[in-house]
Amino acid sequence: MGHKTMTHLHLRTSILLTAISCLLTACMVGPTYQRPTAATPAAFKELTPADFKDTEGWKVAQPKDDALRGKWWEIFNDPLLNELEEKVNISNQNIAAAAASFFAARALVKEARSQLFPTVTTSPSINVQRLSSNTTGGSSSSNNGIIKNFLLPFDVIWQPDLFGRIRNTIRSAAYGAQANAADLENIRLTIQADVAADYFQLRGQDALKQLLDSTVVDYQLFLNLTRALYETGIDSDEAVAQAETQLETTLAQDAALGIQRAQFEHAIAMLTGQPASTFSISIGQFNSSPPAIPIGVPSQLLERRPDIAAAERLVAQANAQIGIAKAAYFPTITLSASAGLESYLFATWFTWPSRFFALGPAATETLFDAGLRKATVEQFNSQYDETVANYRQSVLTAFQQVEDNLVSLRILSNEISHQDAAVKSAERTYALAENRYNLGIDPYLNVVTAQAALLSNQETAVTLRIQQITASVGLILALGGGWDTSQLPSPSHLTDKLP
Repeated sequence: MGHKTMTHLHLRTSILLTAISCLLTACMVGPTYQRPTAATPAAFKELTPADFKDTEGWKVAQPKDDALRGKWWEIFNDPLLNELEEKVNISNQNIAAAAASFFAARALVKEARSQLFPTVTTSPSINVQRLSSNTTGGSSSSNNGIIKNFLLPFDVIWQPDLFGRIRNTIRSAAYGAQANAADLENIRLTIQADVAADYFQLRGQDALKQLLDSTVVDYQLFLNLTRALYETGIDSDEAVAQAETQLETTLAQDAALGIQRAQFEHAIAMLTGQPASTFSISIGQFNSSPPAIPIGVPSQLLERRPDIAAAERLVAQANAQIGIAKAAYFPTITLSASAGLESYLFATWFTWPSRFFALGPAATETLFDAGLRKATVEQFNSQYDETVANYRQSVLTAFQQVEDNLVSLRILSNEISHQDAAVKSAERTYALAENRYNLGIDPYLNVVTAQAALLSNQETAVTLRIQQITASVGLILALGGGWDTSQLPSPSHLTDKLP
């Protein structure tokens, strides 16, 4: 058989093998992924439209949309909060670390995808060798026993994805990258909510301090009055001592507020990526009006919570890993080819007669592994079941968190209404006690008791409003902060060039 005939035979064999492999690549082993089911109630029970009229904030404005949009913190209408939230995306180091983790996961998708294509290598070499005279019987050659070899080889190795091992690997990496992307958004949302909650706690401390500052002024005036009455013989030293005790106790409370306020300020500095030593927030007004938050229906949480989305993507990843494990039962086909130029003379190295080539398929199949492959499939099946359970637990946790914050808003609204009424009653009691004391009817102890009751009720009213506004932030966090699964990067986008 001539050289030309052999070349045509090798070419036909190569084309045939390529066609067969293309047909076989349609085969994919492993289970088809289906999103796991999760029980979802028809509606939230702790704050229904019927409760809106009795719940502060919700009776003011009814949102027409059923979802949060854009920068959710802007519904609180606080410019400083808006400024702090904008710094979170830029400077928070936990978000930066999560973003780096996502980029690493996206690179893994590209690594897995590269296995679909052949690997081409080359190792050019020039080898000069002088043979010993003893190996040639002492005779000399025209080149004085020196042999030169000029080699330029190209090797191609390809494993066609006959049973979906590589495609399942790509899917597994892509689903893992999507889970990382959802984790990034969950971390971002959590930190944004932490900033808002700490900010409102700080403003709540400002409101408490303003209350105590004004109370201290009142108590100081009463102490001055009581001392004047004592010096004129109208009142007793006991009344002076009571007034002094009341004032000093309130001053101690006033000073103690500085600790919590400073700690909230330091926490905000850390969350916005700034050194606590150089960060400060000036004292300001506490805007405690809760916004009306669109809550939608429970089933929407499955699409709007990034932590649920991350858990669901991990289920998909575990499903793809089962396919990888099952592909080990089938043979691995390797197609290899080598070609290049080789010559003993540099002058003829790059000429057509210097060419060489070799090609051929090879198959590898495990005949006995003592149950290794079976155990591996069982392992990934169990891990899949674990991810399904984790996903369903994430859904249940989401429902709980939404209901917890809804009931807090509803009951706190009712509690605040009663507490405001209690403050008004305490103010009236205090005014009556003050008048009766000034008329000499009642002792100063009655005034002290009325003052303490009024301050306690006023502090409780402020504290309830702090709880109410932070419950609003908690509800936004529980609802997903306006995020939805459409924002997850698609598998095609995961192979785009990194920024």
